[in-house]
Amino acid sequence: MTEHRQKLLIVEDDLDRQKQRKWSYQGFDVFCASNREEALALLREVEPDTKIIVVSGDGTHESALRAISAGAWDVDHKPEDIDALHLILRRAFHARELEVKNALLQQPDSDGALLLGTIRTASPEMVKVARTIERIAPADISVLLLGASGTGKELLARGLHNASGRRDKPFVAINCGAIPENLLESELFGHEKGAFTGAVKTTEGKIELAHGGTLFLDEVGDIPLALQVKLLRFLQERNIERIGGRTAIHVDVRVVCATHRNLSKMISDQTFRDDLYYRLAEVTVNIPPLAARTGDAILLAKHFVSTFARDMNPAIKGVSTGALAAIDAWNWPGNVRELENRVKRAVIMAEGAFVTAEDLDLGDGNADDLQLNLKAAREAADRKAITRAVARTEGNISSAAKLLGISRPTLYDLMKQYDLQL
Repeated sequence: MTEHRQKLLIVEDDLDRQKQRKWSYQGFDVFCASNREEALALLREVEPDTKIIVVSGDGTHESALRAISAGAWDVDHKPEDIDALHLILRRAFHARELEVKNALLQQPDSDGALLLGTIRTASPEMVKVARTIERIAPADISVLLLGASGTGKELLARGLHNASGRRDKPFVAINCGAIPENLLESELFGHEKGAFTGAVKTTEGKIELAHGGTLFLDEVGDIPLALQVKLLRFLQERNIERIGGRTAIHVDVRVVCATHRNLSKMISDQTFRDDLYYRLAEVTVNIPPLAARTGDAILLAKHFVSTFARDMNPAIKGVSTGALAAIDAWNWPGNVRELENRVKRAVIMAEGAFVTAEDLDLGDGNADDLQLNLKAAREAADRKAITRAVARTEGNISSAAKLLGISRPTLYDLMKQYDLQL
């Protein structure tokens, strides 16, 4: 597995000390320079905006002040303590990481923060999800993403892969709900030549193709029970056998899966194995629906309009005020996927310079739609309150119902009505 290593530039005119220090910092990607010119050239290659730590034989307070005034981040003195210097380096890298993240969140543009490289959001709800994924990405554990259709589960899975040590290896995705049951086993595990009618050659399955990287199982709740047993055996042993094969093949892969279905209910109904669930859900991440992401519907709509207009209708200059009001009022049952599809169609069909609510097929966004807007606003408020209550009680439905001031059956009815899988 390829490990992402932090870059360290050492400037030292003594070649023996240069070698010694390079050996002392084997955990870093080390560059060495013998003079100022070499250092500046390498600095442009490493990163111009970096932290500078001065190690000086002059241990006076005035010398340290001069170095910091000139731009040094910290100062240490010779003979240096390697452990102490390692600590200073870790602090410096951590500070730089925080600065980058803060700058990203503080960008004044209308597109909000870009998290995990691809997640565009302005909502604290999605920032929390992205931060969770950033924290768990380096740990080689299985992750279950729960959320309604269209909430961006595959996008988050790719973000997790790209933030992990497996980023340079394959990311292989398979939608388990889109493949007929009789073909799903072959898709996952592969088959040997002649294993069944039509198997004219040996074919690797998705699990094998993901070796060293990440396997994303979308709609994992749709895997039939018989195949769940074989998947569980793979997760326990990390070996597979192709259909028709007799040889165990070791596969090193991280499994990330997702579903919009209620797996707890499926376990109760004995349509999903609880032992498989616990193997897949070492960490569970709940993805909020678009209606519960404060400000994201408008932010994403503007982004999609700009993107699609550039390729499909350059005459479009933006989104009308009425369209923005309608977007804000809509409850988006199809989530981001619905928003993206509506915007694409609207950009293609729009005749004016601005996309309107009529182009989006959302009404006119004005007073005539007050009933629609009030209904949507109530639904959005219900969704937000339910989501927060369930999150605050860590998934305890009885406690969440008490917090909301309603009965447990009423909460279940509302969750079913709004298709909330929490």
